[in-house]
Amino acid sequence: MVVTNNDSGTNVHEIVDGIYRINTPVLISGAGGFSFNQYLIVDEESLLFHTGPRKMFPLVREAVASLLSVERLRYISFSHVEADECGSLNEWLAVAPQAVPLCGAVAALVSIGDLADRAPRAMADGELVSLGKHSVRWFDTPHLPHGWECGYLFEEHTSTLFCGDLFTQGGDDLPPITESDILGPSEEFRKQMDYFSHTKNAGVMLERLASTNPTTLACMHGSAWQGDGATLLRALAKEFTV
Repeated sequence: MVVTNNDSGTNVHEIVDGIYRINTPVLISGAGGFSFNQYLIVDEESLLFHTGPRKMFPLVREAVASLLSVERLRYISFSHVEADECGSLNEWLAVAPQAVPLCGAVAALVSIGDLADRAPRAMADGELVSLGKHSVRWFDTPHLPHGWECGYLFEEHTSTLFCGDLFTQGGDDLPPITESDILGPSEEFRKQMDYFSHTKNAGVMLERLASTNPTTLACMHGSAWQGDGATLLRALAKEFTV
């Protein structure tokens, strides 16, 4: 792990071949420690998943610049429209002239086509985009955990699922990547805040994600995780049936 900003504690760690977790720990009044993660895929056409909130842009930009020239970014991607997912989207488009937003078709239609300073590339459900060595496939997951436009990317070369707010873990001092249990801590966090929608289709969508057999889960908050991702996603699905 490399700390890129001593004041904020922002740090970078390669979680799997060519994919880097950028992490900034924070203290939230009344909620204790927390963290925000972005993920950078370094490739011929590099991709940043999650932008971080707008006010965190200088920290994330500094971290990205420690790995590659920000002008090389080709895609700025995210799961759904929310400040920590895409709050600094336009700041990234300003410093990366070849970059375009990469999102699901619903997000492009209802939000990003208007909010973004550059037209998005809308991905259809199941569509695959090659970045060079890596390739990412988009999965529509409406209202999982929230937002009609929600969806996730699966990177096929490394079997990494960029799973956004699934498996959110509290705390500001967690390891960059773990093989330990994250379902228990994430469920404790979820049940306290009830930030998931109550869609009846959660089980079907989680099974579809499980069928990709991910071995790395790139969580937006807390540690990334390595192991049998299919089993973990199915265990999460069972939490919605009890």
